Amino acid sequence: MAINEPNKNVEYGMRNAELIPHSELPASHSVDALVIGGGIAGMQSALDLADQGYHVALVEKEASIGGKMIALSKVFPTLDCCSCITTPKMSAVAHHENIDLLTYCEVQNVAQNGGGFKVQVLKKPRYVDEERCTGCRQCEYACPIDLPSEFDLGLGAHRVIRVPFSTAVPQKVVLDIENCILCGKCEQACPHGCIDFTQEPQEFEIKTDAIVLATGFELTPTGAKKEYGSGSLANVVSPLVVERLLAPTGPYGHVLRPSDGKEPDSIAYVQCAGSRDASLGVEYCSRICCMYAIKQAMLLSGALPLADITIYYMDIRTFGKGYEQFYQNARAMGIEFVKGKVARIDEDDDHNPLVRVELIDDGSRVVERQHDLVVLSTGMLPAYNPQEMYGVPVADEDGFIKLPSPNLAPGVTARPGIFVTGTAAGPMDIVDSIVLAGAAASETAAYLESLALPVFDNGEPAVSVEEAELVHV
Repeated sequence: MAINEPNKNVEYGMRNAELIPHSELPASHSVDALVIGGGIAGMQSALDLADQGYHVALVEKEASIGGKMIALSKVFPTLDCCSCITTPKMSAVAHHENIDLLTYCEVQNVAQNGGGFKVQVLKKPRYVDEERCTGCRQCEYACPIDLPSEFDLGLGAHRVIRVPFSTAVPQKVVLDIENCILCGKCEQACPHGCIDFTQEPQEFEIKTDAIVLATGFELTPTGAKKEYGSGSLANVVSPLVVERLLAPTGPYGHVLRPSDGKEPDSIAYVQCAGSRDASLGVEYCSRICCMYAIKQAMLLSGALPLADITIYYMDIRTFGKGYEQFYQNARAMGIEFVKGKVARIDEDDDHNPLVRVELIDDGSRVVERQHDLVVLSTGMLPAYNPQEMYGVPVADEDGFIKLPSPNLAPGVTARPGIFVTGTAAGPMDIVDSIVLAGAAASETAAYLESLALPVFDNGEPAVSVEEAELVHV
């Protein structure tokens, strides 16, 4: 298939898949490449391939694309707004003529289909006619039931029927049928008659020549270590909680601690709380923890100018361009860096965390310090194991996708036709995820071009590898 000729074997005419009514999903259609995951890496790979003329389908299990990045406050080391970077990418994906956006869908099965793949996809019901829905949110305003907000990690609330978050793409509501009391108020309030309580899950098939895995990461649970309270201490939180508190779209508009809504006067970060720890089975460094802790500490010092902020660390690893200067800037701002290993976290009667730490630079003296809020710098875990469904091996030491040649071909997996990008390949920051997304798109495009190369009758390629690379360039 030529690089400027998208796949013409499309069995429906609409390019924006989120506009296709649930009841009219095609039973089968064909694309050049299928991207699994709608985070920043998946979106970037999809855009790079689509800009080259390939027909791409992007499957996202959540009701909106954006991944974890859309929930963050700012990026390091530039402190640019995350929403300002991510939202245009989300919009570009949704409106690109060569991208079919399939949100609220999950892959059920992957089978070899000649040189390509047959992928069974399940579309979960939103209980809303997506073609009619304009995102006016009148149904959301009418709904009488509030639930803890998953997007805000339980800090805020949302209605049973709602747009997932303010900058969601697509701007279509989704109804949580398990918590719906079927009062019918949303149906009465909807000006376009979108609500459909009879929707059911639907399966359809995608035929594709290549797959790009962008399944992302999860953080080590804050309750993983019993020494740190096993998740039972109200004011010992994950870094994503702090991101939502600092974000302009956050639940409160202020930094408040969870237990009593008080503005914290003393905040501590515990580094390596979910990485470099054999007891958790996470012996590797997650690479991002030092930098996001420093970034959050700097943002907190701006939001709470009178607060004392301490970072307890074993080693500070600032590996990227401008990262060391970022660290030095934080020290100059008055953020306290204490070299020491935190052994235990308890709490007093007012739910103030008590941190027991060994001060390495002070003769290994053991002290106990009180703080108003403690943030555990938890590490990265693979969000999904693709070995069984996709036939892609994972590394024994960390569970991320195994790369046969990480330096020469960082986006290529052990199975031909399947590629990987972002943190599905291993711990990395946003910059590296975007770079790897471009690399994975290039490798995928080269592979798609190789499928169209002529062959002799004996099956040997009629074009050399060097000539094929020149064709791709």
